[in-house]
Amino acid sequence: MSIFKLTAAALLLGTAAAHAEGPGLGQPLDAAEIPFYATYVKPDGTGLPEGSGTAAQGAEIYAAKCAACHGATGSEGPVMPPVGPNDVWPKPAGSYWPYATTLFDYIRRAMPLEAPKSLSDDEAYALAAYILERNGVIDAETAMTAETLPQVQMPNHGNFTDVWAKQGAKPW
Repeated sequence: MSIFKLTAAALLLGTAAAHAEGPGLGQPLDAAEIPFYATYVKPDGTGLPEGSGTAAQGAEIYAAKCAACHGATGSEGPVMPPVGPNDVWPKPAGSYWPYATTLFDYIRRAMPLEAPKSLSDDEAYALAAYILERNGVIDAETAMTAETLPQVQMPNHGNFTDVWAKQGAKPW
């Protein structure tokens, strides 16, 4: 038997053994088996976790965990500044994206770059609030929560094509 056939057989046996220990192929996972970052937050707020954060709280977190990449105020960083528009990035996430829930979901999953998925839900809400406030989308006193975040009207929302509406249904 060739080395390639032996390697393929070993990989198949290892995969079969791994599946034997966990849920079988096609078996549904229970909620405890799904990591938080494998669930999606939808535009209507479905999937948002419990938690809360304000722009003031977000400013402190931003200074500690975000400013190195996105600049001290969020508008001049070497990496996509979330505040703008500006000369570096004319379409920042904090005002250009169509849904505030997308901003939260992105922060929660992908930030900070050197430690993605490390922020608590409260920190992600606070950072979303800070970015939205810096872009003039919400007032500084407005707390972002699972109830308030989906209600935020993003300034550029109307400039996106809703492909689901064209097909007569929403996926959520």
